Amino acid sequence: MLAPFSPYLTGIAPGLKALIRLLSARYDYVSVLSTDSVGFGVRISQRAKSVENRTMTTERGTVVRVYKDGLYSEAAFNHFDPARPEDTAREITRELDSQLALLRDRQIAPYETDRLPDEPQTLFIEMETGRLPEQEDMGRLIDALSAISDEGMKRGENMLDCTATAQSTHICKLFLTENRDLRQSYVYSEGGVACVASRDGRTEMSHEGISGREGPELFDRLSGTLDEALRSVQELLGAERAVPGEYDIITAPDVTGLIAHEAFGHGVEMDMFVKRRALGAEYLGKRVGSDRVTMHEGALCAVDVTSYAFDDEGTPAGDVTEIKNGILQTGICDALSALRLKTVPTGNGKRENFEHKVYTRMTNTLFDSGTDTLEDMIASIQHGYLLKGIASGMEDPKHWGIQCIIEKGYEIRDGKLTGKVIAPVVMTGYVPDLLGSVSMVSGDRGVFGNGGCGKGHKEWVKVADGGPYLKARGRLG
Repeated sequence: MLAPFSPYLTGIAPGLKALIRLLSARYDYVSVLSTDSVGFGVRISQRAKSVENRTMTTERGTVVRVYKDGLYSEAAFNHFDPARPEDTAREITRELDSQLALLRDRQIAPYETDRLPDEPQTLFIEMETGRLPEQEDMGRLIDALSAISDEGMKRGENMLDCTATAQSTHICKLFLTENRDLRQSYVYSEGGVACVASRDGRTEMSHEGISGREGPELFDRLSGTLDEALRSVQELLGAERAVPGEYDIITAPDVTGLIAHEAFGHGVEMDMFVKRRALGAEYLGKRVGSDRVTMHEGALCAVDVTSYAFDDEGTPAGDVTEIKNGILQTGICDALSALRLKTVPTGNGKRENFEHKVYTRMTNTLFDSGTDTLEDMIASIQHGYLLKGIASGMEDPKHWGIQCIIEKGYEIRDGKLTGKVIAPVVMTGYVPDLLGSVSMVSGDRGVFGNGGCGKGHKEWVKVADGGPYLKARGRLG
């Protein structure tokens, strides 16, 4: 079925167009982004059950952006009477004008920007989904998640708890200008199983998740992650500490995605180029990895939780080749940063919600596949580790340092897995050194969209990342 576009947004669209006409008499450019996104989150453990009608991306509201004399300002609201747009115009004009006056009085030179283009465009997209979150049988879902939690406790050894989670969101967005009318509707879902166990005074947790641009039908496959979560938590209970050093490593697709996200996610978000806070700006056209490294970024380069038709500035979704055979080609860019850098936007302008400003943000960030096999990679290593499972990561875009916290590593000696597990694993290094050491790339690929990403410590949005298995050289501790 197609995810139906919001009747609420359809109903207020004529009033919003009238609002644009009113504001256009005062400002040189006016755009409106209006959102109506509904969903749910369910979390079931042995100790608690919670059901919410919200997720990271549920919202209903509108933000207006205007331009005059080289400066932009914005105003957000969540109450709008489409029969009386003049009331809203009068109310937000005071706020918009005060922002413009403040910028003008302080002579904020970096914010002096050209007018955004406004070529005529009409787009109406309702994407495929199996079920809708607003129509989901919540009793059935709660029973299914409870059964997974109970099964984990019954089958696992030394278990303290087993938690099953499910979130699904129906996104509807309307973007309007004087000449443009863009509408999109899609559903994304994500779920996971987390097992906590304790043995001999040691407590560990392992999490396995699934995600996709699909409806709650995704959760019918959630029980399949339980086996891996149970196996993994037992491995962690018996894991040894890593001996710090530099090793040959193989990164599983989820760890490959973490590297992609941290190394060439924030590092090539080009709003940081405007502020001169990213070393990547100095490497355009230069080598940043081995010939085997090619990386794509964009809402169109994979189908997962952040695969949309247009971004929060009305820019069509893209598929950007950031790195080609080791050479940094370009970054990703929101519309205003693109104007300031004299380049083109890539469809990566995203807001945490309608009350937050636009930043350049990642969508799907992926290493391309190669032709090697995992078996050949393992056979080529005298002593090293296969790294799997992600905990967290961070990066310094200004100096290109990277830190990835990985759940575990499987020891490899003389081309074979020994059965020894180390945990946790902290991988650190300088991005060009790490990517420059990539020597083998597998032919498969995984994409992972559980969780979200902040800009610094805030501005949380959905992202997905992934890739194939990579063989490289890494510093572990």
